[in-house]
Amino acid sequence: MTRMIAMPVPELQEMAHIEQGVKRGRHTLNGLANRVTRNGTHRARSEKRTTHTKRPRKQRKTASSDESDSDQGSSRTAKEKGKKDTPVQIGVSNTRSTPVCLEPECPIPGCNSTGHLTGKYDKHYTISGCPLYHNAMAAECKARREEYFSEHRSRELTTTDSRIGLRKQSPTREQKVKRNEVLDARRKLGIPEAVKMEHSQHQQQYEKSREPLLKGLTSKYDLRLFQQAQMKACDELEYEITQHYQLSNKQEYRIKKIEIGRYELETWYSSPYPEEYARLPKLYLCEFCLKFMKSATILRRHSAKCVWRHPPGDEIYRKANISVFEVDGKKNKIYCQNLCLLAKLFLDHKTLYYDVEPFLFYVMTEADTQGCHVVGYFSKEKNSFLNYNVSCILTMPQCMRQGYGKMLIDFSYLLSKVEEKIGSPERPLSDLGLISYRSYWKDVLLNYLTTYNGNEISIKDLSQETAVNANDIVSTLQALGMLKYWKGKHLVLKRQDLLEEYLEKKARKFPEKDSRKLDPSCLKWTPIQNITTTS
Repeated sequence: MTRMIAMPVPELQEMAHIEQGVKRGRHTLNGLANRVTRNGTHRARSEKRTTHTKRPRKQRKTASSDESDSDQGSSRTAKEKGKKDTPVQIGVSNTRSTPVCLEPECPIPGCNSTGHLTGKYDKHYTISGCPLYHNAMAAECKARREEYFSEHRSRELTTTDSRIGLRKQSPTREQKVKRNEVLDARRKLGIPEAVKMEHSQHQQQYEKSREPLLKGLTSKYDLRLFQQAQMKACDELEYEITQHYQLSNKQEYRIKKIEIGRYELETWYSSPYPEEYARLPKLYLCEFCLKFMKSATILRRHSAKCVWRHPPGDEIYRKANISVFEVDGKKNKIYCQNLCLLAKLFLDHKTLYYDVEPFLFYVMTEADTQGCHVVGYFSKEKNSFLNYNVSCILTMPQCMRQGYGKMLIDFSYLLSKVEEKIGSPERPLSDLGLISYRSYWKDVLLNYLTTYNGNEISIKDLSQETAVNANDIVSTLQALGMLKYWKGKHLVLKRQDLLEEYLEKKARKFPEKDSRKLDPSCLKWTPIQNITTTS
């Protein structure tokens, strides 16, 4: 990979200019010293001729005046004579030598970093752009690039305007002949023993420092197509790396993509990963332990040794293939920190990264034959003064719009009901979090009102039944237009049109989303406060 290099040439030029300036300054000071000496002698003679006493002027103490007085043999004290012998230093002393930064080199042994696989650059610093690794020369790579663009231009010129409007273009005579030639070359292909021996000797000699030989394995046409595709992929990779490092001093300089499991996700915001990882355009994460790595090779080696198949902590809920694990931030600090760093890539207002000890993390997973894959999580304080049941909540981007967000919110309120508390999320909420919570509060209130048969209802009773904060209930009813002020009282209007619309929407739900509902009987959990009191 390319990296920024500090060249020492401007500093050396600046030091040369300083030395020239010092020499010029010394000549100038010597000339000034001679002038001061002559003026001082003439002034002393004129003072002896005057009859009245005159206060002598104070001479400016300079290094040049001291040297001139010593040359003329004027009377000095021992202290002043001592000053005379001290050498004068002009300019900057004890300057530090500028460190010389070496130019980056290709990691392939025996390569001098000249040329590039794409034929576009004169230098390369990565294995993907090394011609020697791909068993080629720099001139050969340039010839391939010229050949590719010449074919591309000729193909554009042969395409006539009359054929553009056709829906299904039939092949031309030249294309049919070319197709038959390619098919014949593929049928006649055979790998002789000499080629096999050459390939085995090449592999034994270079091992993994060179690409395996491709000559003789396929037809010339297919080999040329592969080399052109390889050149294009290398060009795109080089462009991505250079564009990423050009944003080093801008706000957009952040991790662009992450690979976790079988998904490649584009990030939304920056996250305070360590500097050596934050400088990478793409980060690789283990989907079970959430450890972050620099390359796919390191991830593959880690996956072969990683024994984790689910989050650490206690499994407190399981229904079908959906499980929820309670992870203590004090007992599993590294995992919770990695989880927070991952969440910051998709949350703008998140500020908690490393201080995870006062929090509990509830990680929801979806299980298959390989293990339990994270679909989302929420965190809450162990002892919240304001009875917040959620501090941070996130649904992974690949699992959004599948019902997992509301399932996480519903699970947080289920824990509040077990604790016999009224909960509310911690503010401020993100944009997606506010939309999800408003949708959840609306569904909870409408579901409660469809089964309520009384004539009068109290906000306090409604809050006790649903474990939703009274302020959240009032704001939701106002947004629905179901709360009115009449004759000095607040009335809750039971709008039949909204209730019927809610029931129709509920009937039209897909069975997959409808099956993702919490079953309170599947929860096996004891509040942490009850554990501390009993122990």
